[in-house]
Amino acid sequence: MKYADVIVDISAEQLDRHFQYRIPKTLEKEVCPGVPVEIPFGAGNKKIRGYVVRVTDKPDYDPKKIKEIFSLCEQGENVENRMIELAVWIRKTYGCTMIQALRTVLPIRQKTERHVAKIIVRTAETGEILSHADEEKRKNHKARERFLRYLSEHEQAEYSSCVKELKLNAAVIKNFEKEGLIRIQDKTASVSMQILGERRNLPILTGEQARVMDEIHREWEEDEPRPILLHGITGSGKTMIYMHLIEEMLRAGKQAILLVPEIALTYQNVQRFCECFQDKVAILHSRLSAGEKAQQFERARNGSASIMIGPRSALFAPFPDLGLIIVDEEQESSYHSEMTPRYHARETAVKRGQLENARVVLGSATPSLEASWRCEKGIYRKVELNCRYGRHGLPAVYITDMREELKAGNRSVFGRQLLTLLGECLDRKEQALLFLNRRGYAGFISCRMCGYVVKCPHCDVSMTMHRDGRLVCHYCGRSKSPVNICPSCGSPYISAFRAGTQQIEELLHKEFPDARILRMDMDTTRHKNDHEQIIRTFSEHQADILIGTQMIVKGHDFPEVTLVGALAADMSLFSADYRSAERTFQLLTQAVGRAGRAEKIGCAVIQTYHPEHYAIEAAAAQDYDAFYQQEIGYRELMGYPPAQSMLAIHVSFGDAERLDMAMEYLRRFLERIARKANAQIIGPADEAVARINDMYRRVIYVKGENEQMLKSLREQTEQYIEINKGFAAMYIQYDFNA
Repeated sequence: MKYADVIVDISAEQLDRHFQYRIPKTLEKEVCPGVPVEIPFGAGNKKIRGYVVRVTDKPDYDPKKIKEIFSLCEQGENVENRMIELAVWIRKTYGCTMIQALRTVLPIRQKTERHVAKIIVRTAETGEILSHADEEKRKNHKARERFLRYLSEHEQAEYSSCVKELKLNAAVIKNFEKEGLIRIQDKTASVSMQILGERRNLPILTGEQARVMDEIHREWEEDEPRPILLHGITGSGKTMIYMHLIEEMLRAGKQAILLVPEIALTYQNVQRFCECFQDKVAILHSRLSAGEKAQQFERARNGSASIMIGPRSALFAPFPDLGLIIVDEEQESSYHSEMTPRYHARETAVKRGQLENARVVLGSATPSLEASWRCEKGIYRKVELNCRYGRHGLPAVYITDMREELKAGNRSVFGRQLLTLLGECLDRKEQALLFLNRRGYAGFISCRMCGYVVKCPHCDVSMTMHRDGRLVCHYCGRSKSPVNICPSCGSPYISAFRAGTQQIEELLHKEFPDARILRMDMDTTRHKNDHEQIIRTFSEHQADILIGTQMIVKGHDFPEVTLVGALAADMSLFSADYRSAERTFQLLTQAVGRAGRAEKIGCAVIQTYHPEHYAIEAAAAQDYDAFYQQEIGYRELMGYPPAQSMLAIHVSFGDAERLDMAMEYLRRFLERIARKANAQIIGPADEAVARINDMYRRVIYVKGENEQMLKSLREQTEQYIEINKGFAAMYIQYDFNA
């Protein structure tokens, strides 16, 4: 006998609550997770709709008391059914429970939504508002007059303030709305209003941009259109293409989703969309409460918004007729979820596009290897923007070999050429960005004299220094003793790089005491709107130099910036990750691309101990194709994605000894089932951060040529873990090609 766990209200807050039903023999082959069924519910056995989240042959309680499913539901075409289908795909692809997948894709109603604040937006002209105010004065309606005169001077007002301070009641406000003087809306619906300026027209496309639009349309006219990879160099105007594509969808009565890595880091671009499309835009960002996010999703459902902009969660906006999904900066690691299920928004966007018959556009100046590899295989179609908007030239790029600086007696973090160019930039009253490349920093050891980096001989990634000084590989777990003398040149100058943005700021003040310096990092952006304030201050040229980590080099457009300095380019080049060269190239290319974006000619300086590395050379030349050919060759040689597929099994537990024992059993099981599939098992090893909140963390990797084979191995692993009680209290996550 088979049983189905069924949830009866997929948008309820208590989504984990499910009920068990017996599956009739006639339906056993058809009932599976995600299928809608009709079930008897409650004391009166009322017939209601539910969704199957699990099928099992083990009843949770007395089988005699378990009711039987009536029938399968007719699966009509609606957004809810399509989202359920997407959840089923996520469960099968990334490994999680059906409930976890549903929680990811469905906007759950929150109790807090009842308390979402409202605002009153003026919709009439000032003259009409004042005319009504005069009429209310004649009638001696003081509160109404006071409200209207306030509106004549303000575009919007807080609903609660009008009720309390202006002493209006809800009926009066509703009456003004009926007269067409105002519009009442949820405060979250006006997130975009905070950055609205005057309404903008769509930007006029250049000849090259028009050519790209034609190429996209030709692909869309195919019987089975492929996802588009829009590869445009920095400053080429990809955002303008996005705006025109969205406008076409709106004219066709469809909706669009624009994914961005993080709203705060793309503030200027988001502002342009809001100014062009006004209140058709809904915005999600990390500082909205759960209730506010649910309210934004409701705007998508009820049609009051046609464009959803936000990070990866915006992908699940419940638009009834979705026409377009754009993933901007598709290479960004923030599109990969670190919570279960560990889905990737890029792949999930492509799948949702298939389910919704929606078009998918991926945009980047530095595409991920996965996206370019799929273009090479004909799975995606690549279109290219090769010129900067306005025909502005790319900046001149200089590489400073910091080994030579040390030999010349310069022990400073600043090379001599960067200091010279920085002084000239300040003399011209222009602006500079100083980018400290700390991405992926995990304590690798390098020699300042020759550039040698301690690497794992088996995995070709840098080894990480732990607190006891030992060096550990976080792929295979091998370790070695501390290194005090460079094995390559014998120099004692071998250690980890420890400078941060605050130290850089102090050193700059000593070199240029009159310079106005801003810093943008985790410490200076802790509070709401800190990102926007720093960007606005720098944009208005109230500072000369902006120092920061990777958050300052993504998507910003500062016309007065003519110099970019990339400090410690090697920091991400030797992180303990097979993607380190790719991420270094992407970061440096994006950083260099911030210079000279307007009329003034720009330049950039990359400071490195490895000037001969292909990632450094290609970033300096802004040559993506050269980098791709080198990097894909490395991936093929080492068997890393996208050349091969890789499954990661992450396990954490509070008892290190029991965790290590469990990982050893898991390794033996994987080796046994992987033999037939010709898969390679690596580990177990400590995670890069091996302990968080007293939870020890381990990982095992499985590499293989066949993606479906790895998914099958994962399913067998899930079954093995389910029947072994020793794993019951452990937190287990599966990651695919991460």
